[in-house]
Amino acid sequence: MAAESVTLARAHGAFNVVGGLWPLVSLRSFEAIFGAKRDRWLQFTVASLLTGNGVVQLLCAPTDEGVRHARRLGIATASVLLSIDLVYVPGGTIPKTYLLDAAMEIGWLAAWAIRS
Repeated sequence: MAAESVTLARAHGAFNVVGGLWPLVSLRSFEAIFGAKRDRWLQFTVASLLTGNGVVQLLCAPTDEGVRHARRLGIATASVLLSIDLVYVPGGTIPKTYLLDAAMEIGWLAAWAIRS
């Protein structure tokens, strides 16, 4: 197991925690960037799940198995978020600012691919 992989797992986890906590801590600033949401319960559910995923990545054991779990969770999370961004931005369902998130998710997927 490489120390770089543990660092990547924890960096991705921190990114997911920050992204998940943002709308929970400051809904006003989140919606200023990513648009107002009608279904707050859904927004808070996704934010909480993202936070939970990030916490799991942050707390991964610094072992090969721990990093494998963090990697799988990171790839799954980034893939789902990227898919949502790429499906719903072109249709106008979500604002184009979500393409910023898409770029970040591509970056995480690329980072994990390089560390494989």
